[in-house]
Amino acid sequence: MNILVWIILCLIWGSTWIFIKIGLNDLPPITFAAARFSLAIIILAPIIKLLGFRMPSTRSEWRLIGLTGFLQFSLNYSAVFWSEQYITSGLAAVLQATITVFGLLLAWIFLPSERITRAKIIGVAVGIVGVAIIFIDQLRVESRWAFAGCVAIVLGAYAAAQASILVKAKASGLHPASLVFSQMLCGLPAIVIYALLAEGNPLNLNWSFTAIACVIYLTIAGTIAAFWLYYWLLSRIESTKAMMISLVTPLLAVVLGGIFLGETLPPQTFFGGLLIIASIGLIVIRSRSVSTTEDA
Repeated sequence: MNILVWIILCLIWGSTWIFIKIGLNDLPPITFAAARFSLAIIILAPIIKLLGFRMPSTRSEWRLIGLTGFLQFSLNYSAVFWSEQYITSGLAAVLQATITVFGLLLAWIFLPSERITRAKIIGVAVGIVGVAIIFIDQLRVESRWAFAGCVAIVLGAYAAAQASILVKAKASGLHPASLVFSQMLCGLPAIVIYALLAEGNPLNLNWSFTAIACVIYLTIAGTIAAFWLYYWLLSRIESTKAMMISLVTPLLAVVLGGIFLGETLPPQTFFGGLLIIASIGLIVIRSRSVSTTEDA
């Protein structure tokens, strides 16, 4: 079941790149993200009420939710969207893949049961090299703003990894739906304020049918379903395995872009993809088989 959910998450987050790319033809990036998370909150609120999921109730729980919500939604998503004004999407994908590096190190600090092993180090390194090979023709920094964008992406990757590690370490008592809902409540205000200041009145934007359809897909699949499944999975497997998804999604985004948008696949996609698959084998599949053998 864990492997199935892991694969579903790869497919969902791999597909979101297409809808983001299409939606950005009509909507500015931060307003686009704000609309996605606002709609997710509206949909999740009655679901949580109807099913009776417990919301954070103590001061310590809300401090944790406030911090992880800011890291996961305010900082990470804003960094990605802002940076892609100045750097290529391929370079952003490679830098975003450093989530696995930060996750490996932070798990060692906050989750004593998750050891840093040689297989994990090699697997993460091979996976990042695989992503870099796929986008090698886009790995360029052409200005100071581009360099600032690179720094922002790496900071966002750290923020996402730190949020995941803290959730795994300290938020096990909360249902995934309540967790993502309360995180968005805390993370959304900063995004909305920035969108209003930088991109203006959202009512004056081009809310085409295509843009609305992209927002709806990203809300239901890319936010509600994905984070619900992700937090469910994170509570059941090692954080490093869960964050390896960030290495697979760029590969799937390229392949899906070639299939549905007619984009030309880089000739090095096959080789880079093989390295990514090898990294998954080292960490996700091999470690699972080792633990199964030990249990037997």
